[in-house]
Amino acid sequence: MPSKKPDPEQIVRYADMFTAMGTEPRLRIMRLLLSAHPDGMVVGEIQTELSVSASTLSHHLDKLKNEDLVRVSREGTFLRYSANTDVLQELLGVSLR
Repeated sequence: MPSKKPDPEQIVRYADMFTAMGTEPRLRIMRLLLSAHPDGMVVGEIQTELSVSASTLSHHLDKLKNEDLVRVSREGTFLRYSANTDVLQELLGVSLR
């Protein structure tokens, strides 16, 4: 059964996602959030676990959020991040074909 050709916009989107995860700090963040799935972690917990500055962490989380690789929700004054496993499964499904 021939597989459907991916559309060019999807390929660009997937490339952007891989690029967003293609740095050591962001890959560490993704691994940490996946280990905390489905609850995720608040920013302070991520910062403590990875020993990075708040500004650096914010920068990396923004990059991941912009590519829809992580989800964020507000809990009072805290931001809770979690891995977007639906998008990750879609991305890995494409890379395995």
